[in-house]
Amino acid sequence: MTKKQRAEFVARKLEELYPEVPIPLKHKDPYTLLIAVLLSAQCTDKRVNEITPKLFARADNPRDMAALEVSEIEDIIRPCGLAPRKAKAIHELSRILLENYDGQVPEDWKALESLPGVGHKTASVVMSQAFGHPAFPVDTHIHRLAARWGLSDGKNVKKTEEDLKRLFPKDLWNKLHLQIIYYGREKCPARGHKLENCPICSALES
Repeated sequence: MTKKQRAEFVARKLEELYPEVPIPLKHKDPYTLLIAVLLSAQCTDKRVNEITPKLFARADNPRDMAALEVSEIEDIIRPCGLAPRKAKAIHELSRILLENYDGQVPEDWKALESLPGVGHKTASVVMSQAFGHPAFPVDTHIHRLAARWGLSDGKNVKKTEEDLKRLFPKDLWNKLHLQIIYYGREKCPARGHKLENCPICSALES
C-alpha cells in the first residue's frame, strides 16, 4: 500500500469504529477547555477530569481565576503534575485574557500561542474543539501511531503533523485526531500491543 492508500484505509476503519467521538476533556466553554488542555500536558485526561471540577468550582472564568493566589491554584492541580509551572501559567493567562481580550479566549492562532503555557498543540485543540477550525493536534498517541502505521517518519510532533495534514483531507482533521486518540488507547497501546486486537495494524502488516 502507498501512504495515501494506508491513510484512506485508516480513515475508513476509524470512522467505522468511532462514528461519534466525544471530546475527552470535560469543559463548558473555550476558557475551561483551554485550562483543561493546559493541565493535560504529561497528565492523563482521566486525571484532569477528576481535578477540573474542583478547580472550576473555585474559578471557571478568567476574572475569578486571576483573583485566586497562584498557591491556591497549585494546591488544587497538584495531582496533574508540573503544578508550580501550570498554576503560574493559568493565573497569568487569565490576567492577560482580562486585560487584552475582554476576558474571552481569542479565536486566533497567534494570540493563543502567545499565552503563557499554551504551545502549538494546546492552541490546535482549542481552535479545533472550541471554535471548529481545521487543526490536527498531534499528541504522543498520534505521533506513535502515525509511525506505527507508516504514515509518517517524523522525529517530532511538528513533522508528524505536517505529514498527516498532507495525507488526510482537511474536513476530516478535527474528528480524525480524536478517533486516533481513542483507537490508540483502546486497541493500539504502546505496551502490550496485540496484533489480533488491533484491526488497523493487523490489516496494514498482512
